[in-house]
Amino acid sequence: MLFGKRKQVVKRILVVEDEPLTAFDNENMLGDAGYEVVATVDTLDDAMDVLEREHVDLILSDVRLRKDKTGIELARAAKEKGVPTLFATGHSYPGASEVAVGCVMKPYTGRQLCKAIECVDRHLQGEKVKPPKGVELFIAVDQAE
Repeated sequence: MLFGKRKQVVKRILVVEDEPLTAFDNENMLGDAGYEVVATVDTLDDAMDVLEREHVDLILSDVRLRKDKTGIELARAAKEKGVPTLFATGHSYPGASEVAVGCVMKPYTGRQLCKAIECVDRHLQGEKVKPPKGVELFIAVDQAE
């Protein structure tokens, strides 16, 4: 497709972030980049409610959330529903690769976030991608070959 727009599978994003300023920034950056932000919530329960009633292509979630619940629990539940999670966090988690598609480390810029989502989108379409600095994609060994 010469000069055409690349097909996207990630269009509708659920933002799960307990830091209000970061949540606001993410919502605006993603909206400006042409993504539809389905909702912006700060708890596991609210995120699960959105997943039950809305179509979501990707969850952008912090690892640490309000009320002692974690983004890991959310990613685990979302994976069962077939919805990938991209962590946006300053706190790495050793088992993240088992439940999420990738991680972008805080602090990040809007450009880094959008590039991370673009990489996830391409990865979900089966393309081999090289993630930008500060982004890690979790690719199973059998997929990498």
